[in-house]
Amino acid sequence: MAFPAPHYVKTNGLDMAVYEEGPKDGVPVILCHGFPEIAYSWRHQLPALAKAGFRAIAPDQRGYGNTGGPKGQDAVPLYDMEHLTGDLVGLLDALGLEKAIFAGHDWGGMVVWQMPLRHPDRVAGVIGVNTPFIPRAPMDPIEGMRLVFGEDMYIVYFQKYGEADKLLDADVARSMRFWYRKSGMTLAEYDARPAEEKKLAFIKGFQADESTWGGDVLLTQEELDTYVRAFEKSGYTGGINWYRNFSRNWRETEGQEQKVNVPGLMISAADDFVLRPSMADGMEQYVPDLEKHIIPNCGHWTQSEQPEALNRLMVDWLKRRFG
Repeated sequence: MAFPAPHYVKTNGLDMAVYEEGPKDGVPVILCHGFPEIAYSWRHQLPALAKAGFRAIAPDQRGYGNTGGPKGQDAVPLYDMEHLTGDLVGLLDALGLEKAIFAGHDWGGMVVWQMPLRHPDRVAGVIGVNTPFIPRAPMDPIEGMRLVFGEDMYIVYFQKYGEADKLLDADVARSMRFWYRKSGMTLAEYDARPAEEKKLAFIKGFQADESTWGGDVLLTQEELDTYVRAFEKSGYTGGINWYRNFSRNWRETEGQEQKVNVPGLMISAADDFVLRPSMADGMEQYVPDLEKHIIPNCGHWTQSEQPEALNRLMVDWLKRRFG
């Protein structure tokens, strides 16, 4: 499908690739991707939002695609939440925008829920796709994940600089076929599996024979090729560096008020077993003005798996709350 060509803005030390559709005077909605995604992940949402009269703006974020980012192990701290949210403030400045609605999926969701905590004067509203607002944990999150899941859990494994990066970069086409799959099971079916099969040891799964991978490939060959080209250009390290700042982000937010004082929309996917719908239970304590929905028959890749349902929920809420 047609996808807009990028234009570039200078923000926070980056030349950020930005893809837009919709009227320039429309209410701006900034769409933030996760891992391992790029702005193209929102290819079904940009035209839907534009048709509804909104200015839809999707950047390749720090470390990804045509934006890229700082290289080397010493650059890992430059991928912390301060920089990721600062990049979006700089994007607003470069586009001459005072405020925007921020929508995010996966890691992008974590970033957009932080925007009203760190930059409240620049945020009109927040949409979380799969990713709920997650309040600051009582302990270092990496230590918590290590205790619950063990060393092979993908986020814990990602802390080892260069290891997962090397494996995934060695055959980007294969890695994209691994990531972009329908899960092949419902959340209830996943929960019924033995505990040892629920350790989220994705890298071990990636190293297994491809014939053992569950589910079906989600994307067309053209779509897969777009991701492959992007990650062959950027590599995986920038994206994985976001994960390498979990502990740093946790340390630096001690004492931060956990309250989102703008309208929020939470869209969960019924069969996402990593970002499961139950994680949004009780969100109203932290996001008082909140609306929640669950998309049925949908796994982790909501923008691609159920684009029409997602578009309908986003556009409806945006029109009701922002005209």
